[in-house]
Amino acid sequence: MDIFLKSVSALNDETRIKLLKFINIHGKCCVCDLEHSFDMIQSRLSRHLKILKEAGFLRVDREGRWAYYSLKKPLDDFRLSSIKEIMVIDVELPILIRACENK
Repeated sequence: MDIFLKSVSALNDETRIKLLKFINIHGKCCVCDLEHSFDMIQSRLSRHLKILKEAGFLRVDREGRWAYYSLKKPLDDFRLSSIKEIMVIDVELPILIRACENK
């Protein structure tokens, strides 16, 4: 029950909806790319990413000093349905700005 409540709560924020849609469109994104693309300070962005990760939507892969976020795979039916719904929502997303080197 706890993970379900975290999942529902995670979806109750416009920024997190935009992050999920953005990551679904662009695939694996470095935190610095997200920070620059969304013009958001790192601490605020990290908080949103942590909530989405704890809710079972995202995974994080560390490569050297970089942290890359992507959709968790496989997603269960609830999260997969949520992502499908998010993809049809008309929200303005920022342009992807690659701010760090992919190493």
